[in-house]
Amino acid sequence: MFHLQSLELLQWDYCQRLTLPLDGAIITVAGPNGSGKTTLLDAMRTLLGLDCSGGRSYKTYARHANADTTWLRATVDNRPYGRQTSTRPFARNLLYADQVTLACRIERNGGDWQRRYAMADGDVSIESMLQLPDKEWLGVEHWRRRLENAGLSRAIARVLALEQGQTDRLCEFSPRELLRLVFEVFGDQEVLDRYEEARRHQRELAAEVEAAERELTHGQAQLATLEARVNLYRQYQGKLRERETLATEVIPVLNWHEERQATAGKLRELHRQRLAARTQRRQRAEDHARLLRLLQERQAAAATVLALEAERHEAQKLQAQARDAEKPVEQLVAHAKELMALAAVEADGAELARRLEQLEQQKAAQDEQWRELSAQRKDAQGALDRLQGQRQAPPPPEVQRFGRTLRQEGIGHHFLADVIEITDEHWRAAAEGVLRGSRWIVVLDKPADESRAMALAERERYRHYVVADAASAPAQPASDSLLAILRFSAKAPSWLLRQLSNITRVADTQQGVRQGGEWITPQAYWRDGRGGRSVWSDPGDYQFGAAAMAARKASIEKRLASLDQQLTELAVQQSAVQRQHAAATEASKGHLAADELARRGEEFELARRQLPALTQARTAASLRWDALDKEHTTAVAANTRADGSYLALQKQLREAEGDLERHEREWGGRLEEQRGRAAGSRAQKKRFPAKWIATAVVQALYHTYTNAKQAELRMGAVQGELDTGHWETDPGVVDRQVLMQGTVGKQRNELDSRKASNSAAEEAVGNARERYIDVLRATIRRYRKNIVELGLLAGVDVSADLPHLDNDDTVLRQAELKVSFNFDGKGQIGLNDGEASGGQQVIKSLILLVGLLKDDDVPGGFVFIDEPFAHLDVRNIQLVGHFLKSTRAQYVLTTPITHNVEVFEPADITLVTSKKPRDARWAPPIGVLQRRPAPV
Repeated sequence: MFHLQSLELLQWDYCQRLTLPLDGAIITVAGPNGSGKTTLLDAMRTLLGLDCSGGRSYKTYARHANADTTWLRATVDNRPYGRQTSTRPFARNLLYADQVTLACRIERNGGDWQRRYAMADGDVSIESMLQLPDKEWLGVEHWRRRLENAGLSRAIARVLALEQGQTDRLCEFSPRELLRLVFEVFGDQEVLDRYEEARRHQRELAAEVEAAERELTHGQAQLATLEARVNLYRQYQGKLRERETLATEVIPVLNWHEERQATAGKLRELHRQRLAARTQRRQRAEDHARLLRLLQERQAAAATVLALEAERHEAQKLQAQARDAEKPVEQLVAHAKELMALAAVEADGAELARRLEQLEQQKAAQDEQWRELSAQRKDAQGALDRLQGQRQAPPPPEVQRFGRTLRQEGIGHHFLADVIEITDEHWRAAAEGVLRGSRWIVVLDKPADESRAMALAERERYRHYVVADAASAPAQPASDSLLAILRFSAKAPSWLLRQLSNITRVADTQQGVRQGGEWITPQAYWRDGRGGRSVWSDPGDYQFGAAAMAARKASIEKRLASLDQQLTELAVQQSAVQRQHAAATEASKGHLAADELARRGEEFELARRQLPALTQARTAASLRWDALDKEHTTAVAANTRADGSYLALQKQLREAEGDLERHEREWGGRLEEQRGRAAGSRAQKKRFPAKWIATAVVQALYHTYTNAKQAELRMGAVQGELDTGHWETDPGVVDRQVLMQGTVGKQRNELDSRKASNSAAEEAVGNARERYIDVLRATIRRYRKNIVELGLLAGVDVSADLPHLDNDDTVLRQAELKVSFNFDGKGQIGLNDGEASGGQQVIKSLILLVGLLKDDDVPGGFVFIDEPFAHLDVRNIQLVGHFLKSTRAQYVLTTPITHNVEVFEPADITLVTSKKPRDARWAPPIGVLQRRPAPV
C-alpha cells in the first residue's frame, strides 16, 4: 500500500493555501481544541473518498472558505513495495512514476457542492491539474475503486474513518465482525470476487426462482379464482336446470302421481266401506232378529214375573191365614207357661218383685229397639220411594248441586256414572268396586272450559276430579281386561281408560298370583302395584246402568223385608212381655196364677194339643212363600236384564240405522268426487311423455325428493339460492380458465427450468465457497501471525483461536475470530470484556489495526488516529509511542497541546495548528516541526 508524502490545501475551511510535508512514519498534529486538527484529518479523508468524522461533510468545509472552488492535493509514494516484487501500488491504474499526485476539486454547482477526483504521474501542481480534460475527472465511486486497486481497501477505509476518541473501536468489534474485517483486508480479492459473483449469481437465480414461484403462485391463485368462478357458473347453470326440471317435470309428475295414489286409496277405502256397509246391513238384520228374540224374552220374563207375583201373593195370604190360626193358640200356650212360671214365684213376694222389675226392663229395651228398627225402615222406604220411576240411581246432593252450577255457567259436561254400562253381571261387583271412587268425575266437553270449571269446583269444594283430558274408549280392548265388559256412551278420562285396560280379569286369586301384574276377581279382590285389597260394595250402592238400579231396588226391598220381619218378631216379644208384666202386676195385687191355671186347665190343654199341627201348617206356608219369593226375585232380575238388553239393542239399532243412512249418503257423494278425480288424472297422464311417468323414473323421484311437497320446498330453496347467492353468470369465464391453465403450465415449466439452473448455481457456489474457505484459513493464520508478532513488540501475549469453517454459508456467517490478550502476565482478556485499562484498550486496538496493515511482502499503509493518547497516563503514552515506532506503518496522529510532552517523542513530523482569530478571514498558517535524522 502507498504512503502519503505531502498534502496541499487550497481554500479548505479557513485555510487559504498551504502545503504540509507528510513524508514520515509518524506525523503528529498538535494544537488546542478547535484549532483544526480534525479538519486536517477530514481533508485527508475527503481526498481519499472517505466520509468526514462527527457527522461533518466536505460541503461544510467548502462553504466556510466562501469560494467557488476548493482543492485538496496530495503526493503519495508509488515505488514498488516489497523485496520480492516490482509491482507499484498504482500500476493497475496505469501510473508508473515513483510519485503519484491525488487531487480533489470541490466546485459550487448551483446551490450545492460537487466533488471530482483525478490522479496523475509525478508531482503535478493544482494549476496543472486544471488542464486535465473532463474525462479524467472521476466521481467518488470510481475514485474509491481506483484507490482500492492501489491497496486502500474498503476495510482500511473503515479504519481510516474512525472518529475522534474512538481509537479503541477495533477491540469493541465482535469476534464475527473482526473475522469479516480481516478477510476483507487480507483475503484474495479474486477468490472473494469469484465467490461473491457465484453467490450473487446464485442469489439472482434464487430470486428468479422466487419470482417464478410468485408468478406461478399468482397464476395458480388466478386459476383457482377462475376455477371457483367456473364452478360457480356451472353450479348456477345446474341450479337453473334443476329449477326448470323441478318446475316442468318433477313437481307436476309427483303431484299427479300422489293425487293418483290418493284417489286410488280413497276408491279402495270406499270399496272397503261399501263392503263394511254390506256387512253392517247383514248385522243389522241379525240385530233385528235378535231384538225380536229379546222382545219375546222380555215379554216372557214379564209374564213370569206377573204369574210369580200372583202365586207369591196367594202364598202370602195362606201364610197369613196359617199365622192367624196359629197365633192365638201359640199365645194361649205361652200364657199357660207364663202362669206356671208366675205360680212358682208368686208365693215369694221378693222374688215376685224382682220378676216384675225384670219384665219392666225388658219392656223398655224392646220399646227402644222398636223405635230404632222403625227409623231404619223409614229410611229404607224413603230410599225405595225415591227410586220409583227412575231408570238410574240419583246422584248425591252435592253432585246434583255442582251439575246445576256448571249448567248455569254454560259449561258442557257429563258425569262418569251417566256414560258407563256394565255388560256382564257376573263381573258387576268387580267393576262397581273399581269404579266406586270415579263415579262422580266430571268430564268436560271442551278442554278450554277447564280453568272456569276448576274455579267453580274450588268454590263449591267439589271433592271429585274435574277432567279435561278425555278420550273415546278403544273399539276392541283386550278381551280379558276389565275394560272389555264396560260400554261407554261418551268420552272418559284417558288415565282411567289406561287403568281399566291394564286390569286383567281372573277366576280367583290363585290364578291372579300365578299370572302376575294387575288383576281382579269376580268377588272384587283387586291387586295393583301397591298390593291386593277387596273393593266389594253392597248391591244397594250399585250405580252403573239399569241393572244397577234393579239391584239397588232389590237390595232395598230385601232390607225392608228383613226390617219387617224383625219388627214382627219384636211385636210378638213385646206382646209376651206385656202379658207377663200384666200377670205379674195382677199377682202382686193378690190374683193368684194357680187359680187361673186350675180354672182354665182344659183350655190350656187343648191349645197345647193344637199348636204343633198349626205350627207345621204355618211352616209349610212360609216355606212355600220363601220359594216363590226367591223365584220372583230371580224373575225380576231376569226381566230387568231382558229389558235392559232389549232397550240397549234397540238404541244401538236406532243409532246404527242413522249412521248407516248418513254413511250411504256421504259414500255416494265421495264416490262421484273420486270418479271425477280419476278421470282428470287419466287426462293429465296423456299429457306427460311416457318416459316421465315410467315406474322406475317415478320411484327414483320419490327416492330423491320423498314427495311433491319436499320437491316444492326444494324448488323454493333453489330459487332462494339463485336470488340471494353470489353466482357467476358470464359464460366467457370457461374460456379464460382454459387459457389460464395453459399459462400456469408454461409458468410451471419455466419454474422447473430455473430450479435446475439454481441447482447448478448452488453447486458453483459450493465450489467457490471451498476456495473461499481455503483462502480464509490462510488469511486467518496470516493475521494471527501478524498480531502475535505485534504483541511481542508491545510486550503483550496475544493468542487467537482459529474458527470452525465448513462448506456452508450458515457456518461461515456464524464463524468468529476470538482474540485474547495477556498484559503483564495477569491472565487472558478478550476483545471487549471490560477488564482492560484505557491504555490496554488502545494497545489492543492498535495491535488489531496494525495487524491489518502488516505484510512482510507488501509493506506500507497509513492510519489516521484521532487523539490516541486521550485519557492515558505517562506510562501508557510511552507504551503506545514505543509500539507505534516498532511498526512499519505510517501514522497521522492528533493530540491536544495540553498533553504530556511524551506524546511528541515518537513523531517524525509535528504539525502545529492554531485557532483562527475572531476577526480574521483565514486561520494562521500551520507550523511544521520535523525531526532531524539521527547521525550515522
